[in-house]
Amino acid sequence: MSLRPTSATARLGILAAGSALAALTLTGPAVAAGDSDTNSHPRVYKGRVIAKGGLLLRTSPHRGSKVIRSVPYGKVVSIYCKTTGDHVSGNNRWYLLTNGTWAWGAAHYISNIGTAPRWC
Repeated sequence: MSLRPTSATARLGILAAGSALAALTLTGPAVAAGDSDTNSHPRVYKGRVIAKGGLLLRTSPHRGSKVIRSVPYGKVVSIYCKTTGDHVSGNNRWYLLTNGTWAWGAAHYISNIGTAPRWC
């Protein structure tokens, strides 16, 4: 029994599927404009910790959530995105930080370097 397609239509369908797969492999998945850098990675934003006693990083964007670790004053952090959560000194924005451990930090204590992060 032969595993090769016998009809010309079947052969063309397999050829078209192979071409589509090759095109996806060469170009990568589609990414929205402004959400990635030239290497098709999601954009990471930067910020500087301005909390004099350091910034507590938490498991969720809420003041009562578990503290994972802290970041010292003046440290530059990588920000993946922002969301809303508990108010901290009148600011309800929180940033998801990507420095080793993914954790949430209150935006009130982080000064943006460059553009503000995108929404999560």
